[in-house]
Amino acid sequence: MGRDRGPDCRLCRREGEKLFLKGARCFTHKCAIERREYAPGQHGAKRAKLSNFGLQMREKQKVKRIYGIFERQFRNYFYRAARAKGVTGSTLLQFLERRLDNVIFQTGFATSRSEARQIVSHGFVHVNGKSVNVPSFLVKKDDEVTLIFKKDKGLKNVKENIESSAQRKMPTWLNVDKDQYKTKVIRLPQREDIEYPVNEQLIVELYSR
Repeated sequence: MGRDRGPDCRLCRREGEKLFLKGARCFTHKCAIERREYAPGQHGAKRAKLSNFGLQMREKQKVKRIYGIFERQFRNYFYRAARAKGVTGSTLLQFLERRLDNVIFQTGFATSRSEARQIVSHGFVHVNGKSVNVPSFLVKKDDEVTLIFKKDKGLKNVKENIESSAQRKMPTWLNVDKDQYKTKVIRLPQREDIEYPVNEQLIVELYSR
């Protein structure tokens, strides 16, 4: 799987808002977008007015960057959502929220989705008692996600992450037991559970061209 090795803060500046890609740093004065609100690059301070197509592209790029996925995978999610029952845009966001790496991030066991992907990829996560090392794994209702540590490897970092995310609001569709490092999916996420400023209709319009 490919990875974007570029600066995360540059992505936030390009979208003009915080995407919370750097964990705890995003909540401090070191956040790049608070110091430089303009886009990166030589002409970043001169933001041109975007066309409808430009707005649609920017919205798609923003959502891809929030969840840390690339175009091919994102397109597959969209086509899958388009075939499913319900509103396509809301279903698309539901698929993204159900990703295992996002669940680990949302519960506070990781300070960012990139760190959550590492936790999953390194084999620390079990779903219903079985090891799952695929960050894109989609959880279902009643699934139980547990962090299993071998010889305390990784345990210290997770404890620090829990402390640093203590003030973070927990999603209502997840039941989190931070003492036992367990999470139960009590229901599937709904559109109102996603608090990021996302206009999914622009993405639907883009792929419907």
